[in-house]
Amino acid sequence: MDLVELSKDKKAVGSKRVFKNKLDKDGKVLRNKARLVVEGYSQQEGINYTEIYAPVVRLEAIHILLPFVVQGGMKLYQMD
Repeated sequence: MDLVELSKDKKAVGSKRVFKNKLDKDGKVLRNKARLVVEGYSQQEGINYTEIYAPVVRLEAIHILLPFVVQGGMKLYQMD
């Protein structure tokens, strides 16, 4: 995948990071959560509607992937 310049007649879809603290019943912070949210309201119909960014893997996907890795004798790397 190569990084290319955006055409002068196009506008990039914006995004922002959302941070939340998960609290227990006593109000203590259990964990911090972060998400990347795309500003979908700036999209135009027919453009960027089929492209999806999912920053979090689903547990079901891991359960499907691991047996294939073990059976195939492959190496699995985790990347951020």
